[in-house]
Amino acid sequence: MHKKLALAALALTLCAPAGGALAQDAAPEVTRTYGSPTARIAGTATVPPGSKLVFISGTTPSPVDPAVPENLGNTRQQTESVLGKIKATLEGMGMDMGDVVKMTVFLVGTPETEGRMDSAAMNEVFATYFGTPEQPNRPTRSTIQIAALGRPGMYVEIEAIAATAP
Repeated sequence: MHKKLALAALALTLCAPAGGALAQDAAPEVTRTYGSPTARIAGTATVPPGSKLVFISGTTPSPVDPAVPENLGNTRQQTESVLGKIKATLEGMGMDMGDVVKMTVFLVGTPETEGRMDSAAMNEVFATYFGTPEQPNRPTRSTIQIAALGRPGMYVEIEAIAATAP
């Protein structure tokens, strides 16, 4: 009898989450590390087992004015359009921008920057969505300059992965 009780206690201990917490305690959250308190992006993001993961395909900008479909605007305007679309997609799934754990940003060089990507403009908009007092989480991110996207005048495409704890 004592042997069965000891085995049952051992099983409960092994099945409990780290720290001995019981099942009714809060689920573990996504954890992030930052190189410094002011880092624009996270160095790492760790997603707990059982989390819901959402992979958002490369998202491209909408025209500044739907009546002029070829006018997608500059890098700043395009980044705002793309991040706004990603935010709306996440909100439609009951998530928000704080759930984003990874982004890949593809930028095309612009005439205004002599063919180099306008990462400064992209980062200015990015900073309004991540690392703010209202939304302090920052995702891991890669930013890559590419030769072109699917349409002339398109300078920004962003992929995202979001996660929520189980």
